[in-house]
Amino acid sequence: MLFNKNCGCNRQGGFGMNMNNGCCQPQMEGPVMEPTITKCVEKEFYHEVPHCCPIHTHVINKHIYTHTYTPQYTCSEEDVVINNDCGSCNKF
Repeated sequence: MLFNKNCGCNRQGGFGMNMNNGCCQPQMEGPVMEPTITKCVEKEFYHEVPHCCPIHTHVINKHIYTHTYTPQYTCSEEDVVINNDCGSCNKF
């Protein structure tokens, strides 16, 4: 703070100044504004995010056939006629 007797104030303390021991002193009218101090605060927010996970089940049905064979026997019959013709006999 600079004190100067020739500071331009009068005896009653004009220009916002007070006279004290013949010197002009600034009159305190409010707080002195200091530079802003920035504080950093980190916050963590946890969120639960539901996820839909579709699960599809595909069923394969296997049909397995076991074949069994039962024989069915059949029989056929054939008649064969043989004519023995003697060449020396009468042809009657």
